[in-house]
Amino acid sequence: MKVLVLTGPESSGKTFLAERLQQRFGGLVVGEYVRHFIEQERRDTCLADIPAIARGQLAWEDAARAQAPELLILDTHLLSNILWSRTLFGDCPAWLEPELLARHYDLHLLLSPQGVEWESDGQRCQPDLADRLCFHQSCRDWLQRHQRAWVDIDGDWAARERQAIEQVHRLLG
Repeated sequence: MKVLVLTGPESSGKTFLAERLQQRFGGLVVGEYVRHFIEQERRDTCLADIPAIARGQLAWEDAARAQAPELLILDTHLLSNILWSRTLFGDCPAWLEPELLARHYDLHLLLSPQGVEWESDGQRCQPDLADRLCFHQSCRDWLQRHQRAWVDIDGDWAARERQAIEQVHRLLG
């Protein structure tokens, strides 16, 4: 099984690419648990919610891993939970990073916020490009610091799709 993670700031194409890659290569897609959480709770999240959100994300990921698809496509993983917790609340549960580091991911596609327009969807909260660039840099810094396999994805929607398809072809060999 190859595990692919789409990461980066909001409105950069993670869900779009996850769907396109699944259409092209098959496999399973794991969505963002936090979206489900917000829809269920019908309120903004707070720091006390982060453990439940992270555990929900891990449960979805683990259920998909148990099915052992050839390709597992993660629309997000704990890195987003960690960075959003720090961005929104200035803190993060200490267990999230060790839990993330203990898991195997074959490749991260780091999506740039530049080249596509931000779209409001009722849950997104960073319309300012400078904020999304800062989040993108935080993702990059974490991936580099922890020596994770990653590739930049940028450009318009068509360019992002081409780059992602090329990377998955390489990943699947």
